[in-house]
Amino acid sequence: MMSGWSALSALGSISVTGPLGIAIAVWLLAGRSWRLSLSWCLMFGAGMALVVATKVAYVGWGIGIPEMKFAGLSGHAMRACAVFPVVFYLAVRRMGSPARRVALGAGTVLALLISFSRLPVLAHSMSEVVLGGAVGFAVAAGFVFQARSEHPATVGRVLLALCMPVMLVMPFTEPVHTERWVQQLALQLSGRTAPIERAWKLGQDKARPSHDARRPARDTVGQPVVAPRFAI
Repeated sequence: MMSGWSALSALGSISVTGPLGIAIAVWLLAGRSWRLSLSWCLMFGAGMALVVATKVAYVGWGIGIPEMKFAGLSGHAMRACAVFPVVFYLAVRRMGSPARRVALGAGTVLALLISFSRLPVLAHSMSEVVLGGAVGFAVAAGFVFQARSEHPATVGRVLLALCMPVMLVMPFTEPVHTERWVQQLALQLSGRTAPIERAWKLGQDKARPSHDARRPARDTVGQPVVAPRFAI
């Protein structure tokens, strides 16, 4: 059985936030909000691309910020902070301004909890979570700013009907191993035979890395050590 933090973390997985992001685009298309749907796809896609780029940069070339324990944006935090405020906002789009503010606040709180959950499950450092969440909130804020003048024809209950099965079922399905895809992409682009691993520990260990964080660890015969699981 999943712990509370693990369950929250699962809500930020690509298995949940990916379909939710698609549901938003489909709902907007159904409401004949073509421009807004395209805008959402571009902004959410840009956020996803930035996550992948920062992770590939570290896994393939060791480009990161060791002093901040930064090896790439948290994908869970980025997607949660982009998707959930938007889903909650659009679900009550036709209600009054107070309802929209409450819904937007609830989505923001849920996104913050999901982002924070990546710390106790030892998936990311604080800097990776904070910066990933900042990118996600920038996506959500940009979309909501544009959505204020749009009035999709389809009511919010349709969006809820699309989203609820995803939120209830997908967290318990087999996880999508996106970290493997990132590693494979990084190795293909960089020409390396093994990914560069983090040179620091996550969690309560505050010790500084004893060697250059950009150098891969090697075993006794000089071969690079394969990196541990790299959560996205």
